[in-house]
Amino acid sequence: MSLTIAIPKGRLGTQAIEMLKSAGVGESIDEKSRKLVFKDENRNLNFILLKNSDVITYVENGIADMGISGKDMIMENSADIYERYKMNIGRCKMSVAGIKGKRVFNDDTIIKVATKFPETAKKYFNGKGQKIKIIKLNGSIELAPILGLSDVIVDIVETGNTLKANGLEVFEDMYNISAMIISNKISYKFKRKEIKEIIELIRKEDTE
Repeated sequence: MSLTIAIPKGRLGTQAIEMLKSAGVGESIDEKSRKLVFKDENRNLNFILLKNSDVITYVENGIADMGISGKDMIMENSADIYERYKMNIGRCKMSVAGIKGKRVFNDDTIIKVATKFPETAKKYFNGKGQKIKIIKLNGSIELAPILGLSDVIVDIVETGNTLKANGLEVFEDMYNISAMIISNKISYKFKRKEIKEIIELIRKEDTE
């Protein structure tokens, strides 16, 4: 029974592909190629390379049986999928940040929040009882508080160097993020053995 695995493009995907190849699968994947679909004939596997934000959509709709995605994307999409294994790659934090020394939180004030993760931000601030106005951005989030578009930002933080370089600082960490192996619910019912085998291969390579 063939298995289709969705892999994100970019740094997370590169780490995932290296791990798959170390585990003895995915040798057919060539990131330098313009191809987006690769076949592993020996193991009857198909790999599709997608934008990180699209991996969940392909898995949820059953085009891919399983995939690798950042927890940030999973939280934002609230998709009807299974989260099967938390990986040790793609580690970072989702944090609230703003101009250094200008921490603004007040229950009586509506603060403007710029982010690529509107649903996650809403849930977090609602839990704190903080009134907010979401400003959806797709890139250069750090500019928003600098130019007065927002009071704070909600974004992924790895080293914090980009924030520091732009005069910003983390006000509070919201969630720990890492890559997750996810699966389609129907696929997991009928291809459980195959999916578990791939997860086990990855787990053995997924060391701290």
